[in-house]
Amino acid sequence: MRKKRTNDPEGMRRRVLDVAEATFQARGYHASSLGDLMAAAGVTGGALHHHFPTKKALALAVIEERVAGAVHKTWIEPVLAASSAREGVRGVFEAVATELEEQGYVRGCPLNNLAHELSLADDEFRMALAKIFAGWRQAIADKMRADLQSGGEGGADPDRFAALTVAAYSGAMSIAKTSQDAGVLRECLRGLESVQPSSSGPTARRRRRVLPRQPIR
Repeated sequence: MRKKRTNDPEGMRRRVLDVAEATFQARGYHASSLGDLMAAAGVTGGALHHHFPTKKALALAVIEERVAGAVHKTWIEPVLAASSAREGVRGVFEAVATELEEQGYVRGCPLNNLAHELSLADDEFRMALAKIFAGWRQAIADKMRADLQSGGEGGADPDRFAALTVAAYSGAMSIAKTSQDAGVLRECLRGLESVQPSSSGPTARRRRRVLPRQPIR
């Protein structure tokens, strides 16, 4: 009897996204050909183009579904679940540094990697990546506002705190990738927990903590 053919278009789509996500992070978008992606995913050109008509469409799907999802899982969910925005930020820095040290290598931040390569290459890529950064910052800022409203930790402007946090993490991950040393994440955490000059006025020489200092492993 002829074996019944199975049809799992959603499974095939997920497999292509899995391969594209990993390949874009390891080799970059421009260095990854559709032929390589098809071979790695074990799909035909017709099957791939059914879901993703172009390489650009595939990359946008990776950004909007996988990269955005990674930021949400790694950053937004832990920060929102934490007792405060500051505790959430501290927890993420520590967790990522520990994971990378146990892993033994650093591929960098998926969002950062693609932002460096694609932001100036195409406006659709740039806007899709910018939307993720904006949502990331907004989540941290909103959490801090909620902390302030509930009488929790204050001492920093929520939007500036969020911008500083995202910038510090993104920069630290770029350095960690280049040096293959996750220790810079802990150094940045120490920086966030250290004193910061106030912006202007007669108290400009005073210094305050962005994050309360706690022991760093």
